Amino acid sequence: MKFVQSVEPQPSFYTVPRCELTSQSLLLDNFFLKMAAKRVHINATEAVPKVVAKFVADKSKEAVQARGEFYIGVSGGSVAKFLGKELPAMEGIQWAKWHVYFCDERLVGFDNDDSTYKLYKENWLAGKTSLPEEQMYAIKPELSVEEAAKDYASKVDKVPKNEKGLPVFDLLVLGMGPDGHTCSLFPGHPLLNETSLTIAPISDSPKPPPCRVTMTFPVIDSSRCALFASTGAGKADNVKRVLEVEEAVPLPAARVNPQGEVHWFLDEAAAGKLTKQYSNM
Repeated sequence: MKFVQSVEPQPSFYTVPRCELTSQSLLLDNFFLKMAAKRVHINATEAVPKVVAKFVADKSKEAVQARGEFYIGVSGGSVAKFLGKELPAMEGIQWAKWHVYFCDERLVGFDNDDSTYKLYKENWLAGKTSLPEEQMYAIKPELSVEEAAKDYASKVDKVPKNEKGLPVFDLLVLGMGPDGHTCSLFPGHPLLNETSLTIAPISDSPKPPPCRVTMTFPVIDSSRCALFASTGAGKADNVKRVLEVEEAVPLPAARVNPQGEVHWFLDEAAAGKLTKQYSNM
């Protein structure tokens, strides 16, 4: 396996044979017809946070220059720590042009350590950046999960839309859980096939806490760009499955298929089971 700092595998395409279509494969057929290009960036573990943060900063500058504002969806986990530590110190970011949404959020109070809003507020607000507080859009945790999802959908509705009426984010910062989930879209869950809602409630999350709101795949796949950041050998099996294995029922993280590109930022441990040859493109 050849490791370089910024690499892209040849994109693969797969279509379910028409003679073998089932109810499950019908749902997957359109997904496999067009796969977004997956670009892979492999760095030393200690370099990944700054590389990810610079990528986000560069995307924000591109969006502001092209369209005047930057619409980003963020996630919790390790990537939140990367961005919280590195982005506030970077120069040239026009924070006043940012609109920050959450790809998913747990239905907990803002003082709860499970709150993704709490993590970003502590790192991006409170004088650490010039991001206007009203441009970080939080859920209302005091509502029921169903009403919280409806309320958050009304906030996401303010994001510029495409011709299908779906919000178009400039960048979605995603994570991948140990089971391959992304956002709060878990393997085998009915929400994987949700097409009518932009923001959906989930009250039976297999990972606590059980009540959450989450973006759905129509919103994810309408974005201009998505990124994942994974480090550590514990992620290697799923990274391999997402990037190099064609599965009839792919992991949720493998189903992320935006209009533009998907970027995977890995350390060498997370990339340790990749076997394809990669080269700079």
